[in-house]
Amino acid sequence: MATPTTIDVHDRPPFAKALPLSLQHLFAMFGATVLVPFLVGLDTSVTLFSSGVGTLLYILVTKGKIPAYLGSSFAFISTLTALLGVAPGSVAPADRIAVAMGGCVMVGVVYVVVALAIARFGTGWIDRILPPVVIGSVVMVIGLGLARVAVDMATKGAGQAYQGSYFLVALAALGIAILAASFLRGFLGVIPILIGIAGGYAVALAAGQVDFSAVAAARAFAVPPFVLPKFQLGAIVALVPISLVVITEHVGHLIVTNRIVGRDFMKDPGLHRSLAGDGIATAVAGLVGGPPNTTYGENIGVMAITRVFSVWVIGLAAILAIAMSFLPVVGALIRSIPVQVMGGICILLFGIIASAGIRMLVEAGIDFSRKRNLIIASVILVIGIGGAKIHLGALEITEMSLATYVGVILNLVLPRGLESEEAVAADAADV
Repeated sequence: MATPTTIDVHDRPPFAKALPLSLQHLFAMFGATVLVPFLVGLDTSVTLFSSGVGTLLYILVTKGKIPAYLGSSFAFISTLTALLGVAPGSVAPADRIAVAMGGCVMVGVVYVVVALAIARFGTGWIDRILPPVVIGSVVMVIGLGLARVAVDMATKGAGQAYQGSYFLVALAALGIAILAASFLRGFLGVIPILIGIAGGYAVALAAGQVDFSAVAAARAFAVPPFVLPKFQLGAIVALVPISLVVITEHVGHLIVTNRIVGRDFMKDPGLHRSLAGDGIATAVAGLVGGPPNTTYGENIGVMAITRVFSVWVIGLAAILAIAMSFLPVVGALIRSIPVQVMGGICILLFGIIASAGIRMLVEAGIDFSRKRNLIIASVILVIGIGGAKIHLGALEITEMSLATYVGVILNLVLPRGLESEEAVAADAADV
């Protein structure tokens, strides 16, 4: 039986009431969703478009039974940055974007294939391939592997040399975000990233570090610069393994949504439909030039606070995001945010991602006195953070993908009966 709500999943509030509720969801997803294209070199307008369209597709695939907003996934930042090869705040050439998008389309296909396998065989095989020791370690790599990127952004901006004034602005943005996350309550407590960006932007503006030339030159209306994908093996091999991490994140978000709404979405409409909706949304994003999608914890937080679960409200937020994508001034304003401001935010954000990996390991009760767990986590961390790569002719497997591949293989081949360190110590004492 559903928990009493202000507005339930299938309720359709009048437009005058739905609009401010939808704007809350738009604000909640906005900071994180536009940060991804800013960091990797994609167009923010296309990203807003793919986020809105992806959310509507997700609602359609799940029969309008699951309230969820889909935004840019952070798990792919490192690999997309390597594939696109541009500095934060810049947009990569269309040919590079096309190759990366081919990999993103295949990520969506993997989601759908896994969804079909779940519908047929259940979820036990996922736990076998991706236990917490693998997923937690990979998530730590995602955050810690980007640490240098965040610090360089904060201290150098878009340049190559250290600038003390940039770092001060970055620290201001970081401080505002931390204060917002620590002390604000209600809806404002859900959007500390957006508040930090806005506050840092104001500080940068006062310091004379904001350039409005692109905003002044922006047109009133334009179709987003969509890019069709090109399928190359290198990009596919680099991006596909990361989808395994996001799949587990998706499952976690759905479980949290179950608790908040008071329904079992794992059964109705089913995890397979939810994951397939995410996969189709990601594939469509790749078809137009947007990053892979994922369900957003920020929007789950908005639902928890407001007790408004209506898919109509979330659908309207998606339509607003699509409308914004056709307003070039929005994209120009986003690109006018100084890199150092985003760097300050990323110091917090990437650290939170790494901490989420640690939390997974702790909550799962991973015993690192067992050699098996110790070996798997250690190898994943060093390969992923150390920047190890494999070159097979023109094919390159980057550190993030390589760490995931190696972690999965080690988990499958290492015997589960490896003795604990205590057992080894006891044997040594006996000798």
